[in-house]
Amino acid sequence: MIVRWGLAEVGPLLSELGSERPLLVTSERLAGLDVPVAARFTGARRHSPLETVSAATAAAERADVLVGAGGGSAIDTAKAVSAATGLRLVAIPTTYAGAEWTPRFGMRDEARRLKTGGSGANTVGIVYDPALTLDLPRAETVGTALNALAHAAEALYAGDSEDAVSGARLIGRHLPAVVANGLDVEARTGLLEGAMHAGRALADRGLFLAHALAQALGGRYGLPHGAMNALCLPPTLRFNEAVVPEAIARLGEALDDPDALGRVEELAALGGFGRLREFGVPEDDLGAVAEEAVARPGARANPRPVSAREAEVLLRSIW
Repeated sequence: MIVRWGLAEVGPLLSELGSERPLLVTSERLAGLDVPVAARFTGARRHSPLETVSAATAAAERADVLVGAGGGSAIDTAKAVSAATGLRLVAIPTTYAGAEWTPRFGMRDEARRLKTGGSGANTVGIVYDPALTLDLPRAETVGTALNALAHAAEALYAGDSEDAVSGARLIGRHLPAVVANGLDVEARTGLLEGAMHAGRALADRGLFLAHALAQALGGRYGLPHGAMNALCLPPTLRFNEAVVPEAIARLGEALDDPDALGRVEELAALGGFGRLREFGVPEDDLGAVAEEAVARPGARANPRPVSAREAEVLLRSIW
């Protein structure tokens, strides 16, 4: 993977790739992003709806390289197009979601209210620029940073990981400073570096229970994936501690706090997310959400087997 820092590196990278007809895939918010592309698709939306992916794939008919810019949903949309067309992808992340590091992508079937997805994206380059994160609101900053922290924390279930430890350490160190001052470029840079390391850990180790719960909630209700990870990570770490105590201890070392679970809760609380009920999740639906969650790959791969009843208990603890 080619990794560059600074938006000015996009042009030289596209030249290295021999691209003459790059297509930008992004949301309306970044429609005017200053990158040298031949065409722009600006219809990316939260959770990458199937019809949006179809429209973006049609827009890529004449493209020779894709440039995906934005948060996890925009990057996932570009990855879905890459998988469908075989086109190479250069990712420009503007949040801390880490989607740029894996060939997998999520999509949402809005009619069925389900999170689906696929794999096969051909991402060949990533360009990071902290300046693109300076206007990120607090909720999205904390949510996507906790998504990244979940990548790092869950990666440790499978054993020690330099990227997971580096990612958790940088996120724990810089997220409070970013919340205190969103225009702190040094802190934003450190947080983005942490998300990069966590993304590498994600690519190496995969997803587990916290993500399975967050994906089920996002698919059913269209809720922000970052916020759902911020709510779901602490109880799932507690659930898994009995079988992977060394992973929780290592996470605590990375976060410079022997109480790893308490520190994760403190960091999640910086987003002010409240509880699931405040996102409009009906209590009567929790059993159905739990059933959907335990059927997901992340739950099946979890180091501690989890039943639908146990998943419902976890959801009720944050409802």
